Amino acid sequence: MNLPLAITKTEIVGFPCRRGKVRDVYDLGDKLVIVTTDRISAFDWVLADGVPDKGKILTQLTLFWMNLLKVENHLISTDLNEMGPAFSSQKTILEGRTILVKKTDVVPIECVVRGWLAGSGWKEYQSSSTVCGIKLPAGLMQSSKLPEPIFTPATKAETGHDENISFEQMVKEVGSETASILRDRSIDIYSRAAAYAHEKGIILADTKFEWGKLQSGEIILIDEALTPDSSRFWDEKSYATGISPPSFDKQFIRDWLETTTWDKNSPPPAMPQATIEQTRLRYLEAFKILTGKDFA
Repeated sequence: MNLPLAITKTEIVGFPCRRGKVRDVYDLGDKLVIVTTDRISAFDWVLADGVPDKGKILTQLTLFWMNLLKVENHLISTDLNEMGPAFSSQKTILEGRTILVKKTDVVPIECVVRGWLAGSGWKEYQSSSTVCGIKLPAGLMQSSKLPEPIFTPATKAETGHDENISFEQMVKEVGSETASILRDRSIDIYSRAAAYAHEKGIILADTKFEWGKLQSGEIILIDEALTPDSSRFWDEKSYATGISPPSFDKQFIRDWLETTTWDKNSPPPAMPQATIEQTRLRYLEAFKILTGKDFA
């Protein structure tokens, strides 16, 4: 399979850039330009190889959800011309993966909503029957559906794992009013998105949102939303309790890494082409099922 070139790094002369695991964020003063690259991470390491088109898929899927769910968000434009000649001159690289957004004060909390018991939530439940301090019924299994969606915040980590915290701890961090608003909005968006995904045969097991405050004090949705990088999507056809069902994300990469001799404390090995191709196909499949369109 002849794949497009993976865009793992961008360079825009004249603008300071902050690079996350996946995104290159350029500061335009009162606005930001966010470029979603094809970088991919696993076990808190960014791999040397990217997954072609991944950044475009994440960007287009986020835009789809924002339009569908009508949530106040940071998007200003996807038009490179509105970002200036330094950006529009790199159209071949930036088109489809770049957005101009409002600058906000980021709320330093990952707003996680869970509808099914998986990941770190399952690990905590096994030892205490709780998730982020929320008591859950006895007898649940791995990947069990929860009686209702629960809000389980986490602290944002620039490197390493985010750390789950209780809602009470979140209140101490951001205040009672902000914490309550973000809890209610996050559960509302998750619930509506999960209902839509169910119509498409997809289980939205859990997801995380990020929020920011404008100078006016208004809180808006920022960053990506409801993508395979920020969510756990399962195919209803292959879903079962007692296991971790196959998901539409980078599980192929995690599984492959587990078969290598990599110690997880040094740079990861180069990925085989087949692993890159299979991972890309999972992202493409999620995009098509959820949007009803082929990725272009």
